[in-house]
Amino acid sequence: MRDTRESRLLLVLLIAIAFALITVDIRGGEDSPVDGARRAAATVFGPIENGVSSAVDPVGNAIAAVRDSGDRHNRIAQLERDNAALKAKLGSDDRNRSRLKQLNKMLKTAGAGQYGIKGAEVIAIGAAQGFSWTVTLDVGANDGIKRDMTVLNGDGLVGRVTTVGPNTATVLLATDPDFTVGTRMESTDELGFASGQGDRQLRVELLNGKAKIKKGDRLVTFGSQADKPFVPGVPVGVVSRVDPSAGDLTRTLYVEPYVAFSKLDIVGVVVEAPRRDPRDKVLPPAPKPTPTPTVTVTVTPSAQVPADGLQQEQQEQ
Repeated sequence: MRDTRESRLLLVLLIAIAFALITVDIRGGEDSPVDGARRAAATVFGPIENGVSSAVDPVGNAIAAVRDSGDRHNRIAQLERDNAALKAKLGSDDRNRSRLKQLNKMLKTAGAGQYGIKGAEVIAIGAAQGFSWTVTLDVGANDGIKRDMTVLNGDGLVGRVTTVGPNTATVLLATDPDFTVGTRMESTDELGFASGQGDRQLRVELLNGKAKIKKGDRLVTFGSQADKPFVPGVPVGVVSRVDPSAGDLTRTLYVEPYVAFSKLDIVGVVVEAPRRDPRDKVLPPAPKPTPTPTVTVTVTPSAQVPADGLQQEQQEQ
């Protein structure tokens, strides 16, 4: 169709008619005179619209899916962050539970021995002055810590304080080769001296070479004069091996210490000694011996042939 004056007048006329119909339809509401025509148009063009909608919907769904996938990705990322934070919190809670357990056990040990202690945390391993087996605590002179104080934890003897700063203290561990502590055997009261051997078991020299000692016997600290550097009654360890005496004046024992020195965390510095020697009261309950199962063997006699039957067999032969 060419762009002529007549065509432009026709277009303007059609637009005017369309606006007029729209105005009549809006003013008529439900009683609109063009309602029938609109229904007829819907009947004709409805299937076409559904087809077009079906063709367009997958595209729209794909776009929505991409948009939703982005939202899901963001939600997943957030959930992953929340999960990581929760794991960290749970890990922290586990750590706190472990430390609380250590603290409670140490307080129980201190209560059994009537030791006045200052709680501390191990903040460093090893010392700058050499290759000694030492740890550094987060308490010092400002906390009432002094040189030659006993250090323990919930399991037993850890060591003694050797160096004190304003806010830290160095502890020589019982495993150090230069460490020596007086010991007393449970029940028998046999005295000796325990020495550290690094990552090996403690070596104990009993003063009585004829002392009757067996594997499983337990030792505690004997104590020092004026309770420095050691207070009495602190658990030391369990005898794991006894060397033959061979007529020597002393007897050598090897003792597995109660304390796990590679896992030190919460410890206590004994700032007040007990009024009385607790002796064996701080030791944990002695393990009950495992009963040896008794096996009863019943012998069933073999079947015997009656004598008259045996004679009958011989006669038949």
